[in-house]
Amino acid sequence: MRNNRGCYKKILAGLMCLFAGMMTPQQAAAESTAAVQGQATRDLRFVWEVVPGAVQYEFVLLSGPEDKKENVLVRCREIYTNGLALDVRRFGNKVQSCYWKVCALDYKGNYLGRFTSPKPVQGTAEVNPVAPRATTEFNKMDYMPMYPVYSWIPQPGATTHEVEVYRKKAEGDVKIRSMGAGEYDVYECYGYTYPGDYYWRVRSVYPNGTKSSWSEPSAFKIEGTPAPIAALGDSITHGGGVMSVPPGYLMYDWETYCQVPVKNLGVSGDTTAAMLARFEDDVLPWKPRLLLIMGGVNDFREGTMGWDTVQNLAAMSEKCHAYGIIPVFLTATPINAELMVRRIPGIAVPPVDWQEHQRYINNWVLQQPYSLDVSSVLTDEAGNLKAEYTTDGLHPDYFGKKYIGEAVGRYLQQNFAWVTSKLHKKQ
Repeated sequence: MRNNRGCYKKILAGLMCLFAGMMTPQQAAAESTAAVQGQATRDLRFVWEVVPGAVQYEFVLLSGPEDKKENVLVRCREIYTNGLALDVRRFGNKVQSCYWKVCALDYKGNYLGRFTSPKPVQGTAEVNPVAPRATTEFNKMDYMPMYPVYSWIPQPGATTHEVEVYRKKAEGDVKIRSMGAGEYDVYECYGYTYPGDYYWRVRSVYPNGTKSSWSEPSAFKIEGTPAPIAALGDSITHGGGVMSVPPGYLMYDWETYCQVPVKNLGVSGDTTAAMLARFEDDVLPWKPRLLLIMGGVNDFREGTMGWDTVQNLAAMSEKCHAYGIIPVFLTATPINAELMVRRIPGIAVPPVDWQEHQRYINNWVLQQPYSLDVSSVLTDEAGNLKAEYTTDGLHPDYFGKKYIGEAVGRYLQQNFAWVTSKLHKKQ
C-alpha cells in the first residue's frame, strides 16, 4: 500500500550540479539571493534535513536571532515534507534580517526532540523561487528504483502539480510521461527498464488555474548492465515511511542499509499475485543472480488465504529456477490492525484471523533452501507489528527498515560471498 500522503566552476559547475539534482540548499539559497538583489522579496524557501520518525514539521519565522516568544512572526504546522516555501510579502525586504527554526513532530503533533537553533534567513533561504524543488535522492542510491516516486517542496498556495518525464536523446529529448499529482508526490506506474539518461520536472498548479515555472530537471540514469541482486516486493520493499515520507528518500528504504547494492523492484500495494504477474517484465531485464522475494502482507490483510499466497510464492520460485535465478525468500512482516484502522483513512479492516495466514506463509518461507526471518524481531507478544517500529500499523519505519536491510546484507554476505564480494555500494 502507498503511504498516505506528501552548481560549472562558478556558473558552469553550478548548472551541472543543479541539473543533476545535487545542489545543496545553501548553494541554492546563495544563488537565489544573488539573482534577486534589488527585487522585492515575495517568497522564501527553506529546506532542512529529514528527521527519523517525523510525520510533519513545525516551522517558526523569527524577527531576530533571540529565540523568544515576542520574536515569533510566523508559526506553521502540518508541513509534510522537509521544506517550506512561504509567502513573506507582508514583511517586505526586512524579512532578510529575520531568523528561522524548525522542529520535527510525530503523528499526534508531539515534538520529537528540540527546535533547531535559529538560523539567519540571509544565505540559508532561497529567495523568490519560481518553481517547486525536487526532494528525491535517486542520485544517492545504488540503483535507480524501477518504479520511482517523484516528490518536491510545493510553491506557496499550491496543492496540485504536473510532472513530466523525459528521455535524453542526441536528436532531442523525448517526453515519455506526463502525470497529474497532488501536493507533495506522485507514484510512477511505469517500470523503467530501457537503458539511458532521463530526467523529470514538476510545476505547481494554483487553484485559479495558473501554473508556476517548471522545476530544474532532476536527472536519473537507467543502467544497461545487469543487477546481480534484485528485490521483488510490495511497499515494504518499495520504501517510504511514517505515512508522509514517500519512496525516493534513502531513510525509509531498507535497501539503503543493506551492506551490498540491491536493485529495488518493489511496487507499493502489490499482492503476491501482482508480483507473479509482472515477474518476466520486471525481473528478467536486470538478469539478477539472486532475487529477494518479500510479499504477502497485502494478501493476508485483505483476506487472501495463506494457501493462495504460498502458491504464488512457489510459482515465483519455479520461475526463478527456470531462468537460472536463485530465489531468497524473506518472511512477511506483521501488521498492527488497531493502528492501521485508526490512522489510515479508508483502509479495510483486516480479518480477525490474519495471523493464521501470516504464520502459514512464513512457515513455508522458512522451509525454502534460502530464506531469512525478518519478521520475528518486529513482532510483539501478541503477534502484532510492534508499535515502536511503525506509525501507520502497516509499514515498518526507520528502525524497522534499518533492521531488515542490515539483516539481509549479513545473510547475503554469509551465504553468497561469490556474488557479494564483487559488489560495492555507493559512497
